[in-house]
Amino acid sequence: MNPSASGWIKKLLNKVDKNHPFFKYEEEVFYDALRNCGFIYGSNLKVLEEVVEKKDLTEEELSKINLCLSFLYIHSKSASEIPFIDTVINFYESINETQISFLDELLGGVKSSEHLEKIFHKRIQIDDNIVTKSFNYFIINALLFVDVLAYKKYLEQHSISIDYLKAMEGSIASISLDVLNSKAKKNQYDESLIKLFESSLRYDEDINMDYKIAIKHIKTDLEKYYILDLACMATWSDQMIDLNEQKFLKKLGKDLKLRAIRIDQSIKAVNLFYTTNKDNIALLSSKNIVQSFYNNSSKMVNKLISRNSKRLYNELKDSKELMMLLTQSTVRELSKAEQKKVQEQLLDIFKSIPSLAIFMLPGGALLLPLVVKFIPKLLPSSFDENRIEE
Repeated sequence: MNPSASGWIKKLLNKVDKNHPFFKYEEEVFYDALRNCGFIYGSNLKVLEEVVEKKDLTEEELSKINLCLSFLYIHSKSASEIPFIDTVINFYESINETQISFLDELLGGVKSSEHLEKIFHKRIQIDDNIVTKSFNYFIINALLFVDVLAYKKYLEQHSISIDYLKAMEGSIASISLDVLNSKAKKNQYDESLIKLFESSLRYDEDINMDYKIAIKHIKTDLEKYYILDLACMATWSDQMIDLNEQKFLKKLGKDLKLRAIRIDQSIKAVNLFYTTNKDNIALLSSKNIVQSFYNNSSKMVNKLISRNSKRLYNELKDSKELMMLLTQSTVRELSKAEQKKVQEQLLDIFKSIPSLAIFMLPGGALLLPLVVKFIPKLLPSSFDENRIEE
């Protein structure tokens, strides 16, 4: 099976019929299997429960298969009488109507397995020319399970509310911040990531979502397992989990009303996964996961900005308020209200530039501060008196 060629979903569905043992798993067993193959951590190293042979499949191809199998499992456990492929495409159409516009060109028309293949490819890869194969998406692919959770909610309610997506993104960002702040010692990359999260809540209202509110939004077992594992992953960014971090993780697990054995299992699982696979995960090739994320994100954002410089500048100059705020951000720290205005207006602009669609994905707003860092290079010299021509 070749997930980079047309027809792979049809072949996968033929291989995993409704009698496959995989569909008999309890939810917790299903989730743990996803974690063991790396899907939950955003680093896919094998196919879920080896449903198909790994052979020479790339990380992106593994990710596509695991995402498809995850949707297939959720559909098998639902009461939906609508065919699997139709429900997934309908689900992405529903999300598209809320915030995500990167699938506009693919949605509508006849629903087919080939149609769904294009959606999965766009969701995983975005653009071969923009995102290099060496870049493991610490934010994007680690948040693919949000799609699975939202799809489950969609099948249960026959619709998906933007409030659910807001709550999930806000909870992930809030709890991740608390994890990073629990570190006894923070290096410069920890501090950078903290600032990145603090200024990146896309759905921030008057104040950032606090820890207690974030916990209240996490209700189902799958959501609880996921939030705890993301917290464990963030904690492991310095390749160890110290006593303070363990205390925070155990408190988080307790607040989520998870069993003590489940909490310990999550801590052990992230240690085992990263320690065992450190030589096979590009994200761990540097001394610090956060450093790798920040450096790779900077390169990616810089490339996106430079490739879209003319179109982006033309869009920016039509927004005088945004131009003013971006210019001022180079000499002073913007207020919370000003940061929110910048984020909202930038996201509106990105909707009109297809190759910047990555910022419209769940979690994509976490990259916005990097955009603000690079955009001043586009501004005319009259806006930046201290600019030195290179």
